[in-house]
Amino acid sequence: MNIKPLADRVVIKPMEAETKTASGIIIPDTAKEKPLQGEVLAVGNGTKDEEMVLKVGDTVLYGKYSGTEVELDGQKFLIMKQSDVLATL
Repeated sequence: MNIKPLADRVVIKPMEAETKTASGIIIPDTAKEKPLQGEVLAVGNGTKDEEMVLKVGDTVLYGKYSGTEVELDGQKFLIMKQSDVLATL
């Protein structure tokens, strides 16, 4: 991947949604929840007012409607501001 986010933005690869429940029931695509967890693939340099605290490789939780979805090389990624990330795991 050759993308470099600007300022306080990060590129996140969403984790796959669960396809089965603990009891073995298969969840159809239409009923799957959007994943709210992902891996940070790239980070910007931050701004003069906000330093970048996330780093490449962090696993993070983010809001359900956070970020902008982009597709590169057939894969979907999210680009969002660092402030849209709720927590690291």
